[in-house]
Amino acid sequence: MKIAIPTSGDKLCMHFGHCEVFTIMDVDEDEKQIIATDQLVPPPHEPGMLPRWLREQGADMVIAGGMGSRAQGLFVEAGMKVIVGAKPDSPEAIAQSWMQGTLETGVNTCDH
Repeated sequence: MKIAIPTSGDKLCMHFGHCEVFTIMDVDEDEKQIIATDQLVPPPHEPGMLPRWLREQGADMVIAGGMGSRAQGLFVEAGMKVIVGAKPDSPEAIAQSWMQGTLETGVNTCDH
């Protein structure tokens, strides 16, 4: 599985569409290990572009702090799982928490 996390300054970027890079991690869910990590600069932000682009990168899931409902719908249409409301932390800590079943989520920080 590949998890994509919007990142700025080595931490989760709280607004999905405004991140510096996407940290994309290959994870082994059974072994609960991060196998590989890559940081990719996203294309210029345009409505609907990021779900297609991340799917092209092989991402199966996105974990974000905040994401608009339209973007969430586009990810679901692309066959990807979406988790919103994650708290700022390193992408590795977030992925590890998700694999351990301990990822805490709160309010979606995006209001559109």
